[in-house]
Amino acid sequence: MAKKHPDYIIFTKEMQKEYTVFIPNMLPMHFTFIAKVMQNYGVNAQLLTTSGQYIKDTGLKYVHNDTCYPAILVIGQFISAIESGKYDPHKVALMLFQTGGGCRASNYIRLLRKALAKAGYGYVPVISMSFAGMEKHPGFRMGLPMIRRLVYAVLYGDLLMLLRNQCRPYEINEGDSDALASAWTDRLAKEMSADNRFSYKGVKENYKKIIEDFKNIPRRKEKKVKVGVVGEIFVKYSPLGNNNLEDFLVKEGAEVTVPGLLDFCLYCVYNGIIDTEMLGRSKLAYPLWKFAFNFLMKKQRDIIDCITENSDFEPPTEFTHTVSLVKGYIGLGAKMGEGWLLTAEMLELADKGIKNIVCTQPFGCLPNHICGKGMMKPIKEKNPDINIVAIDYDAGATAVNQENRIKLMLANSSK
Repeated sequence: MAKKHPDYIIFTKEMQKEYTVFIPNMLPMHFTFIAKVMQNYGVNAQLLTTSGQYIKDTGLKYVHNDTCYPAILVIGQFISAIESGKYDPHKVALMLFQTGGGCRASNYIRLLRKALAKAGYGYVPVISMSFAGMEKHPGFRMGLPMIRRLVYAVLYGDLLMLLRNQCRPYEINEGDSDALASAWTDRLAKEMSADNRFSYKGVKENYKKIIEDFKNIPRRKEKKVKVGVVGEIFVKYSPLGNNNLEDFLVKEGAEVTVPGLLDFCLYCVYNGIIDTEMLGRSKLAYPLWKFAFNFLMKKQRDIIDCITENSDFEPPTEFTHTVSLVKGYIGLGAKMGEGWLLTAEMLELADKGIKNIVCTQPFGCLPNHICGKGMMKPIKEKNPDINIVAIDYDAGATAVNQENRIKLMLANSSK
C-alpha cells in the first residue's frame, strides 16, 4: 500500500522496483535523454509522447479552464495515460518538474494531486523533480553521478536541437536532419548508461562527431527567413503546447531558432546569485550558486568554441552577453516565470540578426504578458526593424487563428 505523507503520497524504494513513472514531453530530444538517464538509475521512466484533442478535453474535465494552459495539457496527458488501459493505475507514478519559483512548474503540483483525487486516482504518487529539494521521495534520489548525466542530457539536447534547426530548412533529402538527430539521441542515451564509463573528454569528442555528421547533410545553398521562438518554457518548446509550431514555420519556408534549455538553467542559477547580491538573501548558498554558474558557463563556452572551430553553424549566444542585453529594458529582479530572460531572449535574437520573433504564451500568463508581450513596445522603439508577434495558446484557441497571425508576421518579415 502507498505510504502517505500528511500532504502527499510518498514514492518509496519499494515502488521504484515495479512502478512506471510518467514524464511529460516538453522537449522530445532532451527528455528522451532524461528518461534514459533515470532508467539507468533504476527508475522506470516512461516519456509520454501522446497528442490530440482528447488530452485537452481530459485536462479540462479535471482542471478549471482558467488554469494555465500548460498545466491543463500536462494534467490531461497524465490522466489520459492512466486511463488508457495500457498500465495498472496502482503501479504508476507521475513526475512533475519544478523550479522552485513562483509559477506553473512549482505551484501546480497540488493542482495535479487534486485532479487525480477527482478522477479517482488519489493513490497515485506524484514525484517532485526539483534541484531545490522541495519534497522528499525515498524512491527517487538524485546523486551527483545522476545529476552530472542530467546536465549533459541538456547540453547534448541543445546541440542537437540547434544543428537540426539550422539544417532542416535546407536539406535536399527531406527528413535527413530529424533522422540524424534521432540516431544520435539513441546513441548518446546508451552511452550515458550508469554502467558505462563517462568522461567529459568523451563528451567533447562527441560534440565534434555530431557537428561533422550534420555538416555532411546535403543542403541547398539559399537564404531563408530566420524566425526566433521565445516564450513560456512549455509552449515555447513542446509540440503539444504550441501546435507543432516549429514544423509549421519550416513548412512556411523559415529557419527556426529556439534558445536552448541551458539558458533557462543558467537563468535559474543566476537568479540565486542575484538574490544574494541584490536582496541579501541566501548568503550561505551564494558560493554554491557561483560554483554552479561558473560550471555551466564553462560547458556552454566549450560548445560555442567547438561549433565555431569545426563548422560554419551559428553557435548559441554566451549567457553573460544575453544578460548584458537587458540593461535599460528590464531589471534582473523581475524573475517570476521566465521573467527577464524572456525579454533577454528577444534582444539576443535581434542582436544576432534574427529580427522575426514569435513570442509564445499561455493565455492569461501574467509573467509572460509583462516580460514578453508587455516589453514588445520598448523593444520595438529601440529596434525599429524588429518584427514580433505574440501568440496566445489556450484550450479554446484554434490552430488556424494562430497560424494566420504567424503567416501575417512572415508576410511582413525580412531576411
